[in-house]
Amino acid sequence: MLAHRLVVHLPGPTLVITTDLQGADVVDQNLAAHVRRISPIVPSQRAVGIAALSGVAVTQAYRSRPDVVLNLHVVTSPGAMAITRLLDVPYVQYVYAEEVLDRPWLTRLALRRASAVVTISDFGRNLALGYGAVPHRVRRVLCGVDPPGPAGSPRSPEPTIVTVSRIADRYKGHDVMLRALPLILSRVPSARWVVIGDGPLLSEHRRVATATGLADRIAFLGAVDDLERDHWLDRAHVFVMVSRLSERGGGEGFGLTYLEAGAHGLPVVAGAVGGALDAVQHDVTGVLVDPADPRAVADAVSGLLLDPARAEALGKAGRRRAEALSWASTAAEVHRLLKSVVEERGMGST
Repeated sequence: MLAHRLVVHLPGPTLVITTDLQGADVVDQNLAAHVRRISPIVPSQRAVGIAALSGVAVTQAYRSRPDVVLNLHVVTSPGAMAITRLLDVPYVQYVYAEEVLDRPWLTRLALRRASAVVTISDFGRNLALGYGAVPHRVRRVLCGVDPPGPAGSPRSPEPTIVTVSRIADRYKGHDVMLRALPLILSRVPSARWVVIGDGPLLSEHRRVATATGLADRIAFLGAVDDLERDHWLDRAHVFVMVSRLSERGGGEGFGLTYLEAGAHGLPVVAGAVGGALDAVQHDVTGVLVDPADPRAVADAVSGLLLDPARAEALGKAGRRRAEALSWASTAAEVHRLLKSVVEERGMGST
C-alpha cells in the first residue's frame, strides 16, 4: 500500500524494483513510473529471492544512474547499500516497527549507513534510534490515506463493530476483543462484531467464539475485496483494533486502518501504545485504551454505541483528519526529504 501510493504521487522520473504479483500489469500500466518486476519470492527460498531482487536493483541502478535510492524495507537494504558504494549516491531507509526486530544486525547496519531514515510514527522513530539511527537524520512522515468518497451504504440499524486486520499476529488484539465482547453485549445486547481479514489465527478465534457462545454475534468474513471492506466501514458504528506491543517490543508501526476508518466517518477504539498514538487522536478521532484490558475495551466500545452523538462527533473529526493526511501530502514530504538529501551530497536536484 505505502509503496504504491508513494510511487503514484512522487513527482519526476521514478524507477521501481519490486516483485511480481497477480494483476501487476493492470497496476503498472496506470503508473508514470517505470516498474521492473522479478518473480515472486518463494517463502522456502526467501533469502535467495531477496538476494535476486537486490541484484536486479543494483543492475538497474547502474544502467539508469539514479540521484537517490528510497529503500522501503530493511531486508532489501543490502541492495541499497551496494548501489551507494557502486555509484556514490545516497539512500534513504524506511522503518516501520516489527520488521526491525527480525534482523537486528542488518537494521543497525542499514540505519547507520543511510543518509536519512523515514519512520511512520514516534514509536518507529524511537525504535530506529535504539538501533543506531543518527537522530538528526531521522524524519517522521505519517502515512496517508486515499481521499474519502461519499458513503456508499447507510449505517446498519444493528449496532455494528468492525475490525479490519490480518489475523496473523496476536498483538493485533482479536483475543482481547473476544473477551470484551460479552461485556459489550451485557450493555448493548443487539451488538455484533464484523471481523475482516485472514491469517493463521482465524480458525483459533472461530473456535473460541463457538466455545464461548459468541458465534452468532460475530461474523468472521475472512479476506474481502476493497469494495466489500468499504461497505462494512460505511455500515458499522465503531472501528476497533486494540493492538498491543508484541512480546519482542514491536507492534503497530502506525495503523493505517485507523485513518481508513476515519475516512468513512467511524470513531476508533485503539490501544494506547505503539504507532496508534500517532494514528488516533484520543477523544478527538477516537478513544485510546489499555489494549490488554478487556473491560477498558468494552467500556470504550459500548460507550460509543450508547452515545451516538459522541460517536458521530469523533467520526466527523476522523474524516477531517483523513482528508488532511492524504497520500499526496505524504509523498510531497518524502520528496522534499529526498531532494534535501541529494542537495546535501552536492548532486543537484531531483
